[in-house]
Amino acid sequence: MPLLLSRRAFSLGLPAASLIFGAQILPVRAANAPSGSAVTPLAQIRVGRFTVTALSDGYADMPYGYFPGRTPEQVEAAAKAQFTARTSGVRFLFNQYLVEDGSNRILIDSGPAGSMGHTGNLPQALAARGLGADQIDAVIVTHMHQDHVGGLVAGGRRSFPNAEVYVDRRDIVHWTDPGKQAAAPDYLQDSFRLSSDLVRLYPKLQATQGDHQIARGVSLIDLTGHTPGHIGVRIEDGGQSLIMVSDMLFPVVHPAMGTDVNFLLEQDRPAAQAMRARFFPRAAEEGALIAATHMPFPGLGRIVSDQGRLAWLPADWAYQD
Repeated sequence: MPLLLSRRAFSLGLPAASLIFGAQILPVRAANAPSGSAVTPLAQIRVGRFTVTALSDGYADMPYGYFPGRTPEQVEAAAKAQFTARTSGVRFLFNQYLVEDGSNRILIDSGPAGSMGHTGNLPQALAARGLGADQIDAVIVTHMHQDHVGGLVAGGRRSFPNAEVYVDRRDIVHWTDPGKQAAAPDYLQDSFRLSSDLVRLYPKLQATQGDHQIARGVSLIDLTGHTPGHIGVRIEDGGQSLIMVSDMLFPVVHPAMGTDVNFLLEQDRPAAQAMRARFFPRAAEEGALIAATHMPFPGLGRIVSDQGRLAWLPADWAYQD
């Protein structure tokens, strides 16, 4: 029976999940990497019966002028204050999250898979976890921008052959509309193209609508604004919770610079701002443990209030005892 989350989507009251992450959490596999190659980063947390592993497909840098609501100079100044300024802009990570309960493996998003920036590392990250794409039972797409669907259709193939794929119906309608594609700017054309590939290659696509439970302890939460069908994923069990908020948060600008800072690709900026304005203070009040796609790896942290100013606090971590 679907959870009625619409009235309590932001009632987050969460005890801390058990954190057990580190770049070499699987030391044997890391040791087997070719000499001189980068260690594949993995990060794990426990949420009740679930093990959630943060994976990374790579990164790309977004110019300082990609954040409507602030000038490029203001965004660059904020990056300098955080010691993260680069001439190429704000660094976006592409974090994906693997959710396992001993019976099912659910992947949240699939990364751009080489379609932008320095990406295409998700297959290696899964391999470092000892898995192949054919062992994934389900993929949840938080929205149909290219950096979230690219890995599903890389090379024009059905990359996850045995997975059920879940996408919000509103995003499917938007991103497969020829009229909307014809009117869209160039920087959104890849998202339209990859979304069409997704619908073609996964004919049994599961179209959801807003808040929706897909498995015991795994629920979709309506976070519309960034795209028409933008969703989050709530993992909860044993009194513990984690909320994956996808593109509700962007590095450097959120939450410190305000909820009125948008991103170039945002479809409905007023709706996205309103969603952040509701979510950020409530998450700070309740200490919600959050996973965010583009925050520095592993994208796990909390929004906290420091003398009335909101800030991002990366989650504390320790190796498993």
